[in-house]
Amino acid sequence: MRRSAARSTTRSRQPPCGERSHGTTSWSRRSTACVSTGSTAETGTRRSQPLRSPCPRDEPSPAALPCAQRGRSVEGGRVQPKRIGILIVAYNASSTLAEVLNRIPPEFRTRVSDVLVCDDHSDDATYLVGLGYRQLVPDLPLTVIRHDRNLGYGGNQKAGYRWAIEHDLDIVVLVHGDGQYAPELLPEMVAPLERDECDAVFGSRMIDRGAARRGGMPLYKYVGNRILTTVQNAMVGTDLSEWHSGYRAYSVAALRDIPFERNSDGFDFDSEIIVQLHEASKRIREIPVPTYYGDEICHVDGLAYARDVLVDTTRYRLHRMGLGSGELAFASEAYELKVDPRSSHGRILAWLRDRPPSRVLDLGCSHGVLSEQLREIGHHVTGVDLVEHDGVRARVDRFVAADLSRGIPAEVGGDYDVVVAADVLEHVRHPERLLAEAQRCLRSGGSVVASVPNFAHWYPRMRVTMGRFDYDRRGILDRGHMRFFTRRSFERIVAEQGLTVHRRAPVGMPLEIVDRGRDRDDHASPRTAVDALQRIDAMTLAVRPTLFAYQFVYELRPTIGPSVELRDADATRPVVEPLTAVRA
Repeated sequence: MRRSAARSTTRSRQPPCGERSHGTTSWSRRSTACVSTGSTAETGTRRSQPLRSPCPRDEPSPAALPCAQRGRSVEGGRVQPKRIGILIVAYNASSTLAEVLNRIPPEFRTRVSDVLVCDDHSDDATYLVGLGYRQLVPDLPLTVIRHDRNLGYGGNQKAGYRWAIEHDLDIVVLVHGDGQYAPELLPEMVAPLERDECDAVFGSRMIDRGAARRGGMPLYKYVGNRILTTVQNAMVGTDLSEWHSGYRAYSVAALRDIPFERNSDGFDFDSEIIVQLHEASKRIREIPVPTYYGDEICHVDGLAYARDVLVDTTRYRLHRMGLGSGELAFASEAYELKVDPRSSHGRILAWLRDRPPSRVLDLGCSHGVLSEQLREIGHHVTGVDLVEHDGVRARVDRFVAADLSRGIPAEVGGDYDVVVAADVLEHVRHPERLLAEAQRCLRSGGSVVASVPNFAHWYPRMRVTMGRFDYDRRGILDRGHMRFFTRRSFERIVAEQGLTVHRRAPVGMPLEIVDRGRDRDDHASPRTAVDALQRIDAMTLAVRPTLFAYQFVYELRPTIGPSVELRDADATRPVVEPLTAVRA
């Protein structure tokens, strides 16, 4: 639904991660303890084995890059190298941790600003091994911490990324303390980030055909990985070869722009952060990495993990469609033009297309997307909204900034042929006052065209019946709605304000939201399914509009006599009824 005081979130305006609340962690350089809060989880233990893989042929060696391509800034002609950090998440890794640290290439060590080993409250001597390594190899800038309780795989990463942000790093690389991923490839992992070619680099075991199985990945894990990756790509709109690799490098600036603190503390954290990077329009690069599976104790419940990642990606798709809280779709537009001719916007445009060029007042015009369509069919449009959104003045003939909850400002003027209140009345505390003021802005013979949500629709009825009433990001239960209407209650307000219903159109569910949930260049969703749903929706709407109408669109005119010509938009002839008969 459109807001009169429209609020939208753009992909370029994200709150910094530091503004969100999270468990506290005490950090100190070369600290020996960490106090933190989080949830409990376990990780597997895998034996370490040195693995080497050459740089991809199309990637130059990072050491061979010109300084300007690896620097973070230029000051006085001098390039400051980017600050690189390594985050090693470890749980019961006492037998593998030292070897993982040894495998960091010597030529790369000199470029590393910080290495953090996060011991997630291991049952073994992982923490002591880290402290001992720091004493034996003092040239590595190593910090070792041990959480006072198990934070879980995702919680451990959150602590590490907070550390990277607080230490003003430019790049942080995630490495597992069990040696499953090759530290020898650290230069290749950070190279695209040093060149500012992307915001995240993922090491993929699936790029080279057959490499994962040759490296020892069990068949059931390989098949599950491929199936989950295919499904998640289709639902989110990505084209990754693997969603489930734990070898990753991130731009710390990108981490600041996404709400990773909201993510799970479990193993599905890695999938959730992909969703967030995609939502924030961050660039992801994949490079091939070798696969290694040895003797291991794995505490990951494969079925539970598959369930969790599918739930996460399904929730994201629904949030992109406007259903649910919308927290995963934090960068998507909160208000979009409904282009389907059967939608409320489509019906309004059809009604006004039949008019000669007119003066139109668009209340709550938001970004001006509907106003722009009205101008294209020949009307002169004045837009009013609380916020002047980017580009709105280019889409209207005149823009007035005003809080419609306080009424229509005098500077708007009058003598309008049409006042449009599309998806607006539900966002103000006193819609009856706004209707009365809209009527005063009309010239003789003018109309108010309004669309309102139908709270008697089966969806909110079902939510209330099940005891699950809550607000959604968009739609009938939009969290910004101040008032709810049924057909009967809205038409009572209309009559009380001296307006009559000239015509009314029930509008079905905006099923184009199925397409809204995917990228425009993603053609995976079959139109046949959407078309079938629209046909079913149209049939149910004709049978019982009060139950199946998602919205009602009205053309209202000032009352002239004791009767009102009530024209149903789908009827073939007008019906003249007494005013008191206009009811649900």
